[in-house]
This record gives sequence, structure tokens and C-alpha cells, in this order.
Amino acid sequence: MGLIFNAVAGELPLVQRVWSASCDATTGFSSAVKSSTMIAFARGGDALTVHVKGPETRGTSMTCPEGSEFFGVELRLGAYLPLYPPSGLSDLRDALLPTLPGGRILLDNQGWEMPTAQNVEVFVDRLVRAGLLFFDPLVDEIRHGERPRGMSERIAQIRFRRAVGISHRKLASIEQARHAAQLLTAGRSITDVVAAGGYYDQSQLARAMRWATGHTPGELRSGIPFLAL
Repeated sequence: MGLIFNAVAGELPLVQRVWSASCDATTGFSSAVKSSTMIAFARGGDALTVHVKGPETRGTSMTCPEGSEFFGVELRLGAYLPLYPPSGLSDLRDALLPTLPGGRILLDNQGWEMPTAQNVEVFVDRLVRAGLLFFDPLVDEIRHGERPRGMSERIAQIRFRRAVGISHRKLASIEQARHAAQLLTAGRSITDVVAAGGYYDQSQLARAMRWATGHTPGELRSGIPFLAL
């Protein structure tokens, strides 16, 4: 069967979704652009590694090895770990958290119980309570074009980039491209997606899909094996 992927909406305010994946055969797939910080757990054989991941500003071809398992949380936009700023994690420059004997995670000089796919949100909640996972409430305002009262445009953009890891303009292009890719994989016509996605023409859509997913609009419509959105 290859790669099996599942995702559900998060139950905590700072969790966008909880996801898991496994591979019963080595499988290649495309990872599309993303804007949120993630905490991911990867198991290969007896080894379990813990990653803090930042935004991805281009589509990437990846491989899921046979027998590997993954799970994690995609955080709400504006939620991040100050110990690991998102700008330093972009484009697969993951922070690999140390693990201790017995499988505990070393974070902020403390040992944390390793979560499972079933209780990973409990782990996130504990990070929030310990002050290690922060949410900047001004991100939503800046994202929607509202500048906080008394804050200059420059300071607003610096604050946005600190919490998200990319500029407001880059975020907008990522969200636009992801929306278009979702429409194409659902079978919408290229002409419809140009209009619905806010692109000038088919050429601009094609360029956007290339950098965002690594595929052409036609390939997305025809059904590629797997696209991680």
C-alpha cells in the first residue's frame, strides 16, 4: 500500500491538526509548501527522534522508508517555541531535540515524557503551561492587514516574522498556492482554479504549482501518488 496518512483537527487552541503516517513499503512523495511550526516524532527501527520544524517555502520530493512511522502536531499560525525560533527552522532545517536514556525528551534542561500519537496534545499542553510554547496574538491581526495600534509597519513585520518565520507576503503566497493545489487535486479545472485562486493566467498558476508542490497543474488534477498538504 505504501504510505498511509491520517490527520484530524486539534482539540487544543494552539493545535491546528494532529497527524500520523506510516510506510509499509519505501514510498516517494511530494511535500508542499507550509507556513506553520510543527513538532514531529519519527520512528525508524528502534530509534525515535523528535523534530521541531519550521515553514517550508518550496515543494520538496521526499522518501518515506519502509517500516517507518511518524506523528506530530501542526501548530496554529503564530504559535512557536521561543527556544527554537521558526526563522531558523525554515526549509527543513529542523531542530533535533536530544533524548535521554529511557526515551525521555531533553527540553529546557528538563526530561519530558515521550508522547504517543494518542496523547501528543497532552505534551503540547504541558509545554504551554511551562511557558515553552508561546502564541503571539498579534499575528492574526497582522496577517489580515491590520497593524496594531501604536506599532510601526517595520516593527509589525519584525514581530510577525519572529513568530511565523517568514514574511507576511510569503505567507500569503503559500496560502494561495496551497488553496489552488487543493482545488486541483479535488479535480477542479485549471481555468476554474486560475479564477478561484486569484492568479492572472494559467502560466502564473503553473509556476506557482511548480515551486509549491513540484508538480504541474495537470499532474495535480490527474492524481499524483501522494501530496503532503
